[in-house]
Amino acid sequence: MTTKAKKFSLFSDRQFYRSLFALAVPIMFQNLINSFVNIIDTVMIGRLGTAAIAAVGLGNQVFFLFTMVLFGICSGGSIFTAQYWGKKDIQGIRKNTGLCLFLNMAIALIFTILVLTVPDRIIGFYSQDLEVIRIGSMYLKTLAPVYVPFGISFVFIITLRSIERVRLAMVSTLIALSLNMGLNWIFIFGAGPVPAMGVKGAAIATVIARIVEMLILVTGSYRRKYQMAGTLREYTGFSLTFVSRFFIISGPVIFNELIWALGITVQNIIFARTGTDAIAAFNITNTFSQLTWVVFIGLGSGVAVLIGKKIGEGAEDTARDYAKRIVIFATILAAVIAAILYPFSMLLPFIFNVNLRVMEYVSIMFIILCCSYPFRAFNMNLIVGVCRAGGDTIFCVLFEVFIMWGYSLPLGAMMAFIVHAPVWLIYLCLCSEDVFKMILGLWRLKSGRWLRTVV
Repeated sequence: MTTKAKKFSLFSDRQFYRSLFALAVPIMFQNLINSFVNIIDTVMIGRLGTAAIAAVGLGNQVFFLFTMVLFGICSGGSIFTAQYWGKKDIQGIRKNTGLCLFLNMAIALIFTILVLTVPDRIIGFYSQDLEVIRIGSMYLKTLAPVYVPFGISFVFIITLRSIERVRLAMVSTLIALSLNMGLNWIFIFGAGPVPAMGVKGAAIATVIARIVEMLILVTGSYRRKYQMAGTLREYTGFSLTFVSRFFIISGPVIFNELIWALGITVQNIIFARTGTDAIAAFNITNTFSQLTWVVFIGLGSGVAVLIGKKIGEGAEDTARDYAKRIVIFATILAAVIAAILYPFSMLLPFIFNVNLRVMEYVSIMFIILCCSYPFRAFNMNLIVGVCRAGGDTIFCVLFEVFIMWGYSLPLGAMMAFIVHAPVWLIYLCLCSEDVFKMILGLWRLKSGRWLRTVV
């Protein structure tokens, strides 16, 4: 096949791209707001020094772990929601929403209890720096009230995406995180009668913003009478058979996200135990990476809805065509974005109040990150956008466990604690897993065994 034919094949289905971007762009914008506010948070807290930015970064790892568990539940549930949406089964959507709400609330209560009772042990698990532990513990305890409202919001956001109602989620995030950014400035540095509260102020601002987000999502969904806005009876209408089927399909997704999040946690432990400068550099690199990574989160989330809907409609050939298009398109786009992202690293010394060694680490990490982008984009869209939409959840678990836990984490830990390698080489070892994942992912996509009907 000629190059021209390949290009024509990739971009020939204009309706696919119209539908994809109609879903993906609002999701991208929502995640961009999240990432931009995270960057502002990091910059503001970065003015307080290296210990503060390291402590908040580690504290946010706990929230990240919580978010990934929720994402596992809701992402698994979205497999059902998208296929129910294709069948126009409203009662199915509502009972699935109810089960996800119940599970998210249970997880939120567990995390709330943990961060209120043993915050010092949690931060101490990551870092042995006493100042980092002190600041991080205070941050965790202040952030505790955010877990329950965020758990409720997460169900509504993911379900709204699955029924192709993305604007409400985007607006709620825009309002809430704009509020968060404004309150950060007031509470961290002080303004008028409000005293400067530093890291504690950042946590208070986050709690207020997330509660506002939940209220907008819930009231907006019911006022607009969206398909997932049901009664208590409809939310609790799931049977034991449905719960069993839910966990057969969603259980591996939940486990996958938990295993992956724990892997990211181990990465943070590796850098935190290497030194405070190392973990500060790692946090800065990841924060700016999120700014562009929102594009691929949006593409993966959008195409998952399209593929799931086509499977629900019985159009399996179209679903397979969508799968091939998205992984090729995302990989090419990632290479372009990586080339745009790298020059931003040159501006970082003017933004963060950290020492020269931290910035040296960050500059090399940015090069490695940019080189890994095309591989990461392929893998993320294959797993989140293709395999999960097709119900191929067990493969996703094996995909993460064998490569991340069997290869990159042991290699990274060995380089850090036995070889005592430079920080950039540790980071390179951890990023190298994406190449092997892409090879395995190409095989799975070509086999076609990722597609199955679950409703």
